[in-house]
Amino acid sequence: MEIAQTISLKRFGLEYHYLEDGHDLFKLVDLFNSVKDIDHPVVLHIHTIKGKGLAYAEKNREAWHAGGPFHVEDGSPRFTSGSNDMTVFNSIKTLLDNNEKAIVLNAGTPMGLGFTQDVLQEYVDRGQFIDVGIAEENMVAMSSGIAKNGGTAVFGTYAPFLQRTYDQLSHDLCLNDNPAVMLVLSPGVYGMNSNTHIALCDIQMFAHIPNLIYLAPTTKEEYEQMFKYATTQKDHPVGIRIPASFVSSGIKDETDYSVLKNKVEIQGEKFAIFAVGCMLGFAKKVAEKIKEEIGIQITVINPRFLTGLDIELLEKLKKNHTHILTLEDGELVSGYGQNIASYYGDSDIKVKNYGISKAFHTDYDPNELLVQNGMSVENLFQYIQENI
Repeated sequence: MEIAQTISLKRFGLEYHYLEDGHDLFKLVDLFNSVKDIDHPVVLHIHTIKGKGLAYAEKNREAWHAGGPFHVEDGSPRFTSGSNDMTVFNSIKTLLDNNEKAIVLNAGTPMGLGFTQDVLQEYVDRGQFIDVGIAEENMVAMSSGIAKNGGTAVFGTYAPFLQRTYDQLSHDLCLNDNPAVMLVLSPGVYGMNSNTHIALCDIQMFAHIPNLIYLAPTTKEEYEQMFKYATTQKDHPVGIRIPASFVSSGIKDETDYSVLKNKVEIQGEKFAIFAVGCMLGFAKKVAEKIKEEIGIQITVINPRFLTGLDIELLEKLKKNHTHILTLEDGELVSGYGQNIASYYGDSDIKVKNYGISKAFHTDYDPNELLVQNGMSVENLFQYIQENI
């Protein structure tokens, strides 16, 4: 490999050095000293072993890709967090076990889809699971080709990493209108919270691309039906916004997602709240407080579709509503809510949009960030009370 790398890089006019034992500090110091005074480009290729010195980390490198404080003795976490929900994994496993043309593609994060080392190899051997490494661009382009040739292609990774492959999503997948399925893991305020790993703009990135259908489930049951629709239709690429954790309604969803239609969760009057994804439960709490303290039943709507508008519903709301509120756990600017505001722009209905401010937020508490951006039950209650 070193010879091939050397030849390739020298063709670019680069000096190349390879160090096999990247854990040898003396060799590292010697290598850095040898190049510290250079006056031209140089590439240092240093080989290291992930988890070096901790047997359990060396053995299970993927599980130790990232994590919090742990007990050195056995590697057990000092704190427990996150969800062990297997909803996404179960849906994918069922698809692979029942559709020999189905293939799942991932970019170096198979555990995010539930494919841990103990179950992954079976599907790799079958040719039904391809991990392209940290190369999201390759993942999307390959998925598009598989879908074009009759395969059922599903690709997914954590939401922040999909920004790397915007070009392939737009040109390779959506321009060709190939029916691959994109699973966007942990988007929004409840996803990752480091400024280099935030996904507060997934709606802005995906919802405006022609041909792409971008769906936002609010429950486990909605996700399962959306996944079934996405992996059986052959008309368009479909993206599903996977929440950081699922809630269950206990009621099977039998919606026909080939038809763009929002769901009215609570029918009321005067005020209507459009609540994207995980914000639906929050909107219902606001509606409950309004009914208890003011005696008015307001409307709560689950958009489900983040691409396109349910024009029939928007027109119907004009008959007995004066105000529309929109809630989303992503960035406010150019988000879903502003599409609603644009539609009602020349009407008598007043629209108030709520979302996250435009900034590289980092190390934040999700609930606190929502409150800072006006999304608390008390704040929305007060707004509605003042505008009744």
